[in-house]
Amino acid sequence: MEVDDIEQNLLQQFSCMGTTDHEVLISQLRKLVGDDVNETTASFFLDMNNWNLQAAICSYFEFQSTHKLPNMTLVKDVTIGEGESVPPDTSFVKTWKVANNGDDRWPEGSYLAFTGGVNLSMQTAVPVAPLNPGEVVDISVDMNSPSLPGMYESKWRMATPNGSYFGDTIWVILSVAEGGTLALTQQLTHFNALGSVIPIGPPFNPFAVQNVGRAQHLHQDDAQMGS
Repeated sequence: MEVDDIEQNLLQQFSCMGTTDHEVLISQLRKLVGDDVNETTASFFLDMNNWNLQAAICSYFEFQSTHKLPNMTLVKDVTIGEGESVPPDTSFVKTWKVANNGDDRWPEGSYLAFTGGVNLSMQTAVPVAPLNPGEVVDISVDMNSPSLPGMYESKWRMATPNGSYFGDTIWVILSVAEGGTLALTQQLTHFNALGSVIPIGPPFNPFAVQNVGRAQHLHQDDAQMGS
């Protein structure tokens, strides 16, 4: 997106407002340039330009044209499919499988950031290791469902160390309802991974060669009990 693509009269309207409220200016800059800018980045460009909105927007797009951002695409939701049912006030793990579909390695210090909706986690940023082009990784976040039934959405994005968002927006969309089966499903999966599920073997065959002695012993015990 180029500066020329932004309606000039809209820029002039904001410039003429003459506001010195930093929060208002940050909000206006983010509204004009889109979701790729968080509050920290917007504040940086505004402060660098003495809180002049139009100059800050020009600086931002100039910076973007010379600094290519990494790429990320969502491969699939590993856990918590869209609208999956979860019991109230239940801990669970949300996992996305994502890929670096760009030409550049993700920079050291990249992280997954909560950017909107309802934050179902105690975390707002989760560190993510650098990913080479073409590689795929699972990113997991510990979460807890709200105590009240209903539909909930939580929006997350990858970010560079300086706070610039990149790649697809990824979501958690879940239904909180009594009788939700998600917690049980994840617990069974966890137990199975730990080897806690006892395998069930074939039924005992008393006529198998290795079991003949055992069968005779069982028969003697039954005879003694009968006498």
